[in-house]
Amino acid sequence: MSTPDLSAWEVDGQQFPRDATFREQMRFLLQYAILAPSSHNTQPWRFKLDDEGLWLLADRTRSLAASDPYDRELIISCGAALMNLRVAFAHFGCPVQIHTFPFKIEPDVLAHMQPNPGALQPTALSPLLREITRRSTNRRVYTGERLPASVCDQLLASAYDEGVELNIVEQLDTRRELAVLIASGDEAQFADPGFRHELASWLRGSRSYDGMPAYAPGSSALLDATVPIKGLVVRTFDMGESVAAHHEALAQGSPTLACISTDIDDQHGWLAAGQALQRILLTASAAGLDASFLNQPIEVAALRKQLQDIVGGAAYPQILLRIGRADKQIHTPRRPVEDVLC
Repeated sequence: MSTPDLSAWEVDGQQFPRDATFREQMRFLLQYAILAPSSHNTQPWRFKLDDEGLWLLADRTRSLAASDPYDRELIISCGAALMNLRVAFAHFGCPVQIHTFPFKIEPDVLAHMQPNPGALQPTALSPLLREITRRSTNRRVYTGERLPASVCDQLLASAYDEGVELNIVEQLDTRRELAVLIASGDEAQFADPGFRHELASWLRGSRSYDGMPAYAPGSSALLDATVPIKGLVVRTFDMGESVAAHHEALAQGSPTLACISTDIDDQHGWLAAGQALQRILLTASAAGLDASFLNQPIEVAALRKQLQDIVGGAAYPQILLRIGRADKQIHTPRRPVEDVLC
């Protein structure tokens, strides 16, 4: 059995080149940016380093046409990568000015970062650096332990500071309502042949640097058995029922669900949601907590308003999380920095 290459997660901050040029420093910090989460582990970002600074660009070639037709989650993922950079800027004291969407006629250019002696990120971001390499999306069963009130306050503050709203759901009845909605989303998605083909196309073996690896139950090893799994996903029309039942149980059994929402539903709102998402995930990781995504009610347009009605909050739900504690989850591979530079 092949061993996955997880070397991307072994970033050594002590090797940061403090006396190097801006370009060399940014090249080092991109090692943190690429560790952001993304739908299906598509890693839909590109970066450009030139004499004018560092550019973050959306990689539309990695779009998910079936589950993310408007590239909403793609932009959210890029926002998470931008937050990792902001945390790194704060930690290493890099004075960097960030301009989001600098060109109205270039929607793929999401952010431009350039040196500016007076531009510093909030100091509160600095301690989160070590969590970038510790955080992983943990899809295992969570314990029934509730989140301490102090941690909930920290998560709420993280969302507020990034200009989005976070609604934390702990009541059992409400979690049950959300669990049913999540199951409905699963069933709707798996009934779509386009969704099943898309999902299968992103299943990977252990030697890949992107996509979703197949994990053995109860094991930290990756399986080289994705070919038959892909065929099963494409052919099995009723797989949605079993997936729905599994996710419904996870949602009901997780002590805390949390919904990130925004007042606007465009690229600006999505990028802000992505930055808030990663800040929330890193804050949760610092508290010893895990998180995973249950975004089906958002990805299925007909269910999104129902989700908003259940959780309240701002007008447009963007991310639905479950947060708690679980056994350690192995990281997913990442493409090398060289592969995302253009």
